[in-house]
Amino acid sequence: MPDAPLLIIPVESQVREMDAKLLLASCAVERGYRVVIGSRAYVHFAMAELPRGVYAAKSMRGLSKLMFRLIRELGHDIIAWEEEALVHPPPEVFYPLRLSPGTLPYVSHIFAWGEENRELLAGYPHLPKGMPMHLTGNPRGDMLRPELRAYFDDDVRALKQQYGDFLLINTNFTDVNPFQPGLGLFAPSTDPTKPPPMGQAGKGMPRAFAEGLLAHKQSILDDFLAMMPALEQALPGVTLVLRPHPSENHAVYQELARRCSRIVVSHQGNVLPWLLACRALVHNGCTTAIESYAMGVPSVTYLKTFNTEYDLDFQGLPNRLSVQCRTLDELIASLKDIIENQEAARTSAERDALIGHYITARSGRLACERILDQLDAIYRREGSLPLPPLPVRLRAWLHTRLRSLAKRRKHEKPGNYHDHRFPRLSTDDVARRIEKLGRTLGRFGSVGVRTRSEHLFEVFAKPRTEQ
Repeated sequence: MPDAPLLIIPVESQVREMDAKLLLASCAVERGYRVVIGSRAYVHFAMAELPRGVYAAKSMRGLSKLMFRLIRELGHDIIAWEEEALVHPPPEVFYPLRLSPGTLPYVSHIFAWGEENRELLAGYPHLPKGMPMHLTGNPRGDMLRPELRAYFDDDVRALKQQYGDFLLINTNFTDVNPFQPGLGLFAPSTDPTKPPPMGQAGKGMPRAFAEGLLAHKQSILDDFLAMMPALEQALPGVTLVLRPHPSENHAVYQELARRCSRIVVSHQGNVLPWLLACRALVHNGCTTAIESYAMGVPSVTYLKTFNTEYDLDFQGLPNRLSVQCRTLDELIASLKDIIENQEAARTSAERDALIGHYITARSGRLACERILDQLDAIYRREGSLPLPPLPVRLRAWLHTRLRSLAKRRKHEKPGNYHDHRFPRLSTDDVARRIEKLGRTLGRFGSVGVRTRSEHLFEVFAKPRTEQ
């Protein structure tokens, strides 16, 4: 088979994406691919120096238009999937928020999580004609499968030993409680006489929808801040582990924990071992509830503040897969019942069919393998990568270098947002994750890793003498 190109895998949120994308990288190396994986920002800084390859984008927003253009002009190709596929607003809101007619023409192939995702993307009015779309599933879906559970065993044992019986409370209030002000639905206004400008989370969203969502999310955040001390009082002997969204400001939760003896705030590592170790998940419209259902862990959604437009039309999948509680008394009673009766997730044929519509490759061949089947068919042939004229490549090289120098300064400031989302990883840590994936699946003995540059790693096939 002809040589495979370099596969470039950017990771934006380390705790959410890294394990799944290392699984994809390891499967790819077994097939003869070379892989560069690491921080999305630092992948972009290095794009001008990387050999021509295939860049796996996590979204297709208008914010990526310039970078996508430069990637293509450097001679790389772009494949993409929608990282936020499982929880999304109605199409008329989703399309301007998550897709862009200026960005999509730079994408060569789209990979869908499931049938629902494929139908949604195929309905985009500005989808380039003839855009190939592949129904493969997603590497994050692979990490939910039973054969991958043992990957988390060490972490699950450590969490149970540290926290005993605990509830996991997940928050997703970046819209109103962002890590940095500009990341929310609205950015701070410099002119008090004018409406605040849209923030990163709201760019592309209709303003009326965003204003309603802002008020709705603020009310739910207030509900959760009042709920947690009440749960501590009602559930003696149970620790409440509060896990904020990666893009949230943790200060409000840390202040709450200082006033409560059994509330702990932690954002350590992937959420999946936390799910496997906890007694139940408490959330409101959180993607983690989908992961919880897939892994057989009970979840309860607290819907004291309820709006059909936001809680069902937008966040319907996680809420429909959970026990729904409209009052604090209902919530406490449901959690007591789950804890006392050692309940697992409340499955049903209807819920199984629902999640199956959103996530394909829940059994059979891994989504990673299905993605690589497509990449083999597309890229293992001469001339499969774009080759712009030399002047275009030189101009893109210079533009990318200058852009990287300017942006890198922001990422080197202490306490920056990048370090919050992508804490520093050692090569040994990445190697341990790959070794653990291999031990779980009985594979990857030939896969090695080395540091390429800051926050970037090369995953490669080790020489036979080292295997």
